[in-house]
Amino acid sequence: MKKVAGFVITGVVSAVATLFLVGQISQQPVTIIEKSDLPLGFTNAPVYLPSAEAPDFVTAANNSIHAVVHIKTQVKTKSAYNTWGDFFGMQPQTQIRQGSGSGVIIREDGYIITNNHVIEGAEEIVVSLNDNKSYTARVIGTDPGTDLALVKIDRSNLPSLQFGDSEAVQVGEWVLAVGNPFDLTGTVTAGIVSAKARNINLLRSNDPGQEIFPIESFIQTDAAVNPGNSGGALVNTRGELIGINTAIASRTGSYSGYSFAIPSSIVEKIVRDFIEFGDVQRAFIGVTISDVNEELAEAAGLKEVRGAYVQGLADGGAAEKAGISAGDVILSVENVPVGNVAALQEQVSKYRPGQEVSVGVWSDSKFKTVNIQLKGIKGKAELPKLGELKFNRELGAALAMPTKAEKEKLNIAGGAKVAELREGKLRAAGVKEDFIITKISEEPVRGPEDVDRIILSRKGGILIEGVYPDGTRGFYGLGV
Repeated sequence: MKKVAGFVITGVVSAVATLFLVGQISQQPVTIIEKSDLPLGFTNAPVYLPSAEAPDFVTAANNSIHAVVHIKTQVKTKSAYNTWGDFFGMQPQTQIRQGSGSGVIIREDGYIITNNHVIEGAEEIVVSLNDNKSYTARVIGTDPGTDLALVKIDRSNLPSLQFGDSEAVQVGEWVLAVGNPFDLTGTVTAGIVSAKARNINLLRSNDPGQEIFPIESFIQTDAAVNPGNSGGALVNTRGELIGINTAIASRTGSYSGYSFAIPSSIVEKIVRDFIEFGDVQRAFIGVTISDVNEELAEAAGLKEVRGAYVQGLADGGAAEKAGISAGDVILSVENVPVGNVAALQEQVSKYRPGQEVSVGVWSDSKFKTVNIQLKGIKGKAELPKLGELKFNRELGAALAMPTKAEKEKLNIAGGAKVAELREGKLRAAGVKEDFIITKISEEPVRGPEDVDRIILSRKGGILIEGVYPDGTRGFYGLGV
């Protein structure tokens, strides 16, 4: 069998595509009935009768098509010059690149989930609903590790999709892919689940300084997915959201028989984190793992070739503290079997740091259950305390009170320190982390709580004043 040439993220399309549509006569599913006692003069050939159990996709399509949106983006890029251009001192020109993809309304108050690669780097995000109305969206959170992003538009009473149970989905089950391929709005295609817990090594950062901790456990389907489908819905026959379409396997860049979706078990947790914390609260077991193969299974005394083989442990990590050792095989999390590394990652990704999970382990030729308290990336086993950081979604920043030492050094009475900076208006304006906001449009800022109050009371642009730790003053104009 020939190997698939490459995996193509399906979202951002700016060129005009020419489509060649070939009509095919579809046959209704049939039931084959063997007849061996036919009267003389009749052949003993099978009789084909229409099946009474043909799948009905109408309800699922109607439930989902109105909750799937079209997303258009504008990304500013600078043109590059060659050596001659640099020699003559030519300045690169800013260019606007347009892209498009899909998204899914998951709450009636305007929260929309999509792929991170659909909106990454966008200066402007415009969401078009199925009623042809368009709205500017703002980013709530992004996670390159799962290729998910949450955006919001200011509208209520929207049609939305309910999350389904992706873990209950079975191989061979009918599914629908809903999105906007080739900028064609509201397109529905059908297929079956071809496989689960696929890791295709797609989510890797191009920035060597960015560590993204990829979580890949895709649902593989043969529903037709093409460029522009990224961020769209994968739904079951009840119209429940079981995945977010993300990538295709293709030699040409268009659908070639394989497509991949992020399961709703991962999506739902990421959405909760975005809304509650503004960022993903990712939990870690603290192990280096690989898929179990025949050689490893035989060495460990396993009868089945499945599980996640523990190659090593992080010093002081959650697994080490729970008594897991190198050479053990992890077989389940909270009684849910894990057949490979991708399945283990999917299960752990459902939890937050500080939560305790029951893990089934094959160790010393016997099965045992251990309880593991999960930790965060910095080794902490707790979530940020309420009030410790205040995340301002409008500005895209986590704000904190400046310390007593900072206030004394900079001779300020209070302020709101930019402790963490994400996609948002502050970053777009050029603000850097550790900047302390002291005034907004001449009104003093005594703490992070003042920022929301002042911004909500203003219309139009605002002027943010403040100071950096080295004493450098900063002035930034923002539109609100």
